[in-house]
Amino acid sequence: MINKRIQQLIKKFNKYDIDGYIIPKNDEFFSEHTQKDRLKFITNFSGSAGYAIILKNKNYLFTDGRYTLQSQIESGKNFSIQDFGKLINCSLFKNLTLGIDPKLFTHQQIKKFFLKNNKIKYIKKNLIDQIEKQVIINTKPFYHLNKKIVGESTNSKLNKISNFLKRKKIDYIFISAPENVAWILNIRGHDTSYAPIPNARLLISNKGKVSLFTNPKKLNKIKKIFKKNIDIYDEIKVEKILNHLSKKNIWLDSLSCSFYYKNMLLKKNKVIE
Repeated sequence: MINKRIQQLIKKFNKYDIDGYIIPKNDEFFSEHTQKDRLKFITNFSGSAGYAIILKNKNYLFTDGRYTLQSQIESGKNFSIQDFGKLINCSLFKNLTLGIDPKLFTHQQIKKFFLKNNKIKYIKKNLIDQIEKQVIINTKPFYHLNKKIVGESTNSKLNKISNFLKRKKIDYIFISAPENVAWILNIRGHDTSYAPIPNARLLISNKGKVSLFTNPKKLNKIKKIFKKNIDIYDEIKVEKILNHLSKKNIWLDSLSCSFYYKNMLLKKNKVIE
């Protein structure tokens, strides 16, 4: 089954003019515990950290010492198992064009791992999703924690952020890490198996305007709390909103913002990391 999936993936290489494709463990929110596990689908590896690189004639699985035996048992038949350390400036193969989904990597990861000896091609439509028919839609609701539990209200945190942006002469901060959204808005969710993470993104301006991007069904129980001072958008609208920003100073976290969104903001704005 795994070998068949690999062959299905390789058949798409000519269409996109690539020599290989990189599949990380994490999802678009950089969570290791994903509902849609693309890495397991293509490798059978079920550990919490890893990268697969599928080439036309050889397949690699990179992971760490925790999974030395497990990776061999689950994936050794179809993959050459390698330590994560060999991924830095990877020289196991050279002068290749490797395809990636830019929503699944930060710019730092791309530069650190792949750009020294190979080229990267950004493919917006994930190739694993093109061969995997499974669709998972999780609409389990978010819930709100009151001030007695968290110690500080959402409005207080938002005011601090807006004031900080003003002092630094930054127009917006784009927050793409769900754990940071959880802290700012005092919310929790059910989007990962082992932590109360709410998959959502935030755009906050120095004038106090706040835009929350997520599946609106997840907010049904707490929508009234945010109705006055937070604009709520379906998560599919984040690209449209970001593309409208122009000639702004925009702050983002280079460790949690994907290359896809960073590159989008860079086209018409100044990005501060």
